[in-house]
Amino acid sequence: MPDHRLKLEELLTAENVTALDDSGRNNQGKIGVLAVLLKQEFGLVLETDPDIVAGFAVDSSNLKGTASGVARPANAREAAAVLRGCFAAGIPVTVSAGKSNLTGSATPPGGVVLSTVNMVQPAVAVDAANRLVTVPVGIVLEQMREEVRRQSGGTLLYPVDPTSRGDAFVGGTIACNASGFVPGEKGATRDWIHSLDFILPDGRMVRVKRGEYVSCDGAFALGVEPGAPAWPVPRYRRPAIKNAGGPFSAPDGAMDLIDLVAGSEGIFGLVTGATLKLVTKPEATLNLFFSLAGEEQALGVYRHMVANLPEGLGVLGAFEYFGVNCRKYMDHENVFFKGNDQVALYVQIPIAGRELEDVAGEWLEMLLNAECGVAEASIMMLDDDRSWKLFMEARHSLPAKSLEVVQRRGTYTIMTDTVVPPDRFPEFLDYTHSLLKKEGLDYVSFGHFGDCHLHFTILPEKTNLARATEVYDLIVARSAELGGVYSGEHGTGKRKRKDFLRCYGQAAVEDVLRCKRAVDPGFILNRDNVVECPPLPQGVWRTGSSGTGQ
Repeated sequence: MPDHRLKLEELLTAENVTALDDSGRNNQGKIGVLAVLLKQEFGLVLETDPDIVAGFAVDSSNLKGTASGVARPANAREAAAVLRGCFAAGIPVTVSAGKSNLTGSATPPGGVVLSTVNMVQPAVAVDAANRLVTVPVGIVLEQMREEVRRQSGGTLLYPVDPTSRGDAFVGGTIACNASGFVPGEKGATRDWIHSLDFILPDGRMVRVKRGEYVSCDGAFALGVEPGAPAWPVPRYRRPAIKNAGGPFSAPDGAMDLIDLVAGSEGIFGLVTGATLKLVTKPEATLNLFFSLAGEEQALGVYRHMVANLPEGLGVLGAFEYFGVNCRKYMDHENVFFKGNDQVALYVQIPIAGRELEDVAGEWLEMLLNAECGVAEASIMMLDDDRSWKLFMEARHSLPAKSLEVVQRRGTYTIMTDTVVPPDRFPEFLDYTHSLLKKEGLDYVSFGHFGDCHLHFTILPEKTNLARATEVYDLIVARSAELGGVYSGEHGTGKRKRKDFLRCYGQAAVEDVLRCKRAVDPGFILNRDNVVECPPLPQGVWRTGSSGTGQ
């Protein structure tokens, strides 16, 4: 039976905790003092050289960050020492992984950066019999995926494949619940987590398997002893669609601890190890790319596939859209788009126990009979190395060329990440296209059609940059009005805090703050991710917070 009482493990000795707590209490905010103590007690370097620290003060969001120190622990005990030291001294600490996020979740607002770059042990280990892989958090996701293939002899696969898989660390993908091309919940990280090692902001660890800990009456207990402090879980309502906006919530008060940790963007603690679920690698895949006259035809294909795939779109390996203006900003567009076609779809179909030719024939028949304007001449099978290479080059050229455009214009891209319910998708598309065209804004639309999750990437001129930002806000607001969410895969970080507020309301902000306060009363860990934290008070150290620091 699941338990709501968490068994917390002390990674530090009582003497370690006392030293960190006493020093922190007497030296609030003093990073130099903490650096000396970490070196003496743990042999751990807290680097304060400004040139070194500067390299960890930014991420791919390009938000401006500041920090005064960076620690690169190699294991959970060292990470616990950094967290406990900062917790005691009231020093903000921001976790930095692969720095591939676009929302500023790894951008530090001062204090110390805890980089997981050295947390690469123990080595990746595949349990083929149970289809599991145990991984360190400091390894790049694609390296882990390749190691799974190698150790399993090509028979197993970790199916989550976000675009940033070549840069993102495994720990970062857990923190933001990264998703890939597979439509539905199966395309996101949360569903594939078997177990986690998780350190709270005060340095204590909980090791959890899915189903082991479930909150009761809206809370976990921080310990097994009677009267252990309660850790309330968020209970605001989230749309039942693809959703990377804010921590997981449980309106009924019952939540698996793994669901709370995954996608929480590090505001409740640090994942230091994980065991993830694997799937049997398909024997083959059918990769189809076909162009269409316009978006109405693409929506027709979507509706036809929903109606004719008995197991739903989740059986697909991908269902991607190349929409308005993609031809304008895409390499090899003359190879992939036929005639005057303006949009296109890419569908990947995993195959097991059947011949590729038979499946291809069935799909060709289904598409041609859909009466959505699919022409046989427009359908390409990406079944050889050359066509697949060209396709990947074309796909990756979209964000690259968009960036080149705004750099020439002296501005920056403004990209939506919204998802809306399928029955409101056409309405949302009409609204967004009409608004962007009315405002005379240059833009590109592409993304995950199977999840009703498109990225409208605005490419503003200097003269309409301010208005482009306002238009972005209108689009996000409209998605919320239609029962959608502002983030399908990129999370909230610091950049999209107002989007979280707009989507869920102030009560949800207070809900998240209540949950965070229970484990991080000083609000020192990953400050201002998801929601804005209260100002750092003087003397945030709390005696007795772990039972060993009094």
